[in-house]
Amino acid sequence: MAFSVDYVVRETAANVWRNRLMSLAAVLTIAVSLALVGSALLIKQGVSVATSQWQGGTQLLIFLQPNASAAQTSAIADQLKATSAVKSFFYFDQAQSWTEFKRLMANQPDLLNSVTESQIPPSFRVALKNPAEAPAIGQIFNQQVGVRNVQYNRAAINTMLRISSIAQLVILGLATVLLLSATALILNVIRVAIFARRREVAVMKLVGATNWFIRIPFMLEGLIQGLAGAVVAALAVVGVRSMVSYMIQHFKVQLLSSFVVSTHDLAMTEIFVILIGAVVGAAGSALAVRRYLEV
Repeated sequence: MAFSVDYVVRETAANVWRNRLMSLAAVLTIAVSLALVGSALLIKQGVSVATSQWQGGTQLLIFLQPNASAAQTSAIADQLKATSAVKSFFYFDQAQSWTEFKRLMANQPDLLNSVTESQIPPSFRVALKNPAEAPAIGQIFNQQVGVRNVQYNRAAINTMLRISSIAQLVILGLATVLLLSATALILNVIRVAIFARRREVAVMKLVGATNWFIRIPFMLEGLIQGLAGAVVAALAVVGVRSMVSYMIQHFKVQLLSSFVVSTHDLAMTEIFVILIGAVVGAAGSALAVRRYLEV
């Protein structure tokens, strides 16, 4: 029997409508689970952005005045070399700091437009032999001429990383359970559809229908359910990101400002979510067809 796109579309639509309540349950379960997956990925990316300036073992940031002289900068560098507690350090000039600022604040155009390169302070990034000495060392350099302020919140960053890692594990664990449940739901939906049409399938075999001609509508049904759930989840993830951006811009929730991921990261997350939805839908329908469809 020749393959017919029109037949496949009609049969798939009929199967979905016939089992619409179970199909809706499967779609919603996939949507919730993939929304959790997408949220976990956004948390991971947001934390990566928020902590990027602390990578490489930096425990101390010494921000200079934007107009600090070369002599003042050199004096601080000499003092850092002479401080035994300092393991290593490197200097970020104003141009490098401005480039980093634009990258970190890429999702806050209003803030970027209100700041110029001349307002961005250069800085020293310092790694200490003993991170516990950061407050004491910071206090020393905070009093130096040409220094704007000193930050030494590495412990807070580590705490944030631990909390976010635990949150991601919990979210991904829950999402995995829900995805398995969604796969089982899709399997049951396809199983019901197969049992409802078992006489029709037998007749189709008698008139010469190929195995794949019979299987494709059932497999496509599961794929559509997976993709539908993934699209809903993708919209939910976009909504969460938009809500965070709105809170930052309109309610000045600066605590969240460093956690807003770029448009590129968001797009990659959405693509991943949709691919996972397609895989879950296809896997559930393939298992059902293999197990219950006797052709």
